[in-house]
Amino acid sequence: MANSSNAASAMMSVDANNNGATGGGTGNGNRSIGGASAMSISSKPTPITTQHLRFLIMDAPRQTNLHLYIKECRRNHVTDIVRVCEPTYLGSELTSAGMQLHEMAYEDGHSPPEPILNQWLTLVEERFFGGGGGLSASAGRGNELKTIAVHCVAGLGRAPVLVAIALMEFERMDAVEAVMMIRSQRRGAINEKQLRYLEGYKCRRRSGGGGCGCVIC
Repeated sequence: MANSSNAASAMMSVDANNNGATGGGTGNGNRSIGGASAMSISSKPTPITTQHLRFLIMDAPRQTNLHLYIKECRRNHVTDIVRVCEPTYLGSELTSAGMQLHEMAYEDGHSPPEPILNQWLTLVEERFFGGGGGLSASAGRGNELKTIAVHCVAGLGRAPVLVAIALMEFERMDAVEAVMMIRSQRRGAINEKQLRYLEGYKCRRRSGGGGCGCVIC
C-alpha cells in the first residue's frame, strides 16, 4: 500500500461530498426506483464483480416489496442472501425462490466481530472457490453464475464493508482499492470510520502479494 495514504486522503474528501453512510449504512445512497413507497425498491441494488467474485449490495427489503428484490436477485444469479441487520422480512419466500438466507447481523456503527467475519469468509470461499484452494468448477460459467447478495439497512455501511473485506482477502486488493471499487458503483458507501477499520484489517485467510490475501495462487 505504498500510495494508500495519498489515495486515502483523496477518498476522505469524497466522503465530505458524498455525505455518505454512517455506522450501518444510513444515507441517501443511489437514487430511488419508482419512489420510496413500500411497493418499490428505494435504492437500486449494486453489482460488484471481479474475475472471481460476484456480489450484489442492497438496502433492506420489506415484506411488502420482497418480491421485487427477488426479481433483482434472480436477474443477478443470486444464490445466497446475507442479512447484516435486524430482520425486516420473512425468509421463507427466499427459500421458495431457491436462495439461502444467512443471518450475519452485527451492531450498527461497529466493525464486524470475529464470528461474523469467519462466517462471511467461509461462505465466500465455499461459493466461489469450492471450499478448496482453487476456483470452483461453476464459477464464471454462463448458466452457473453464482452471486452473493448482502444487505444492511441502507446498503451503505455494514454490507459494503463485508464486500470490501472479501475483495481484500480473495482479490489481493488493499483497503483503498477495494473501497474505491465499491464507491465507483455505489455512491456514499463506507464512511471514514469504516475506511480506517479496513486500512487496519488483518487478513484471516491465505496470504498473497499485493493486498491482503488470495486463495488463488
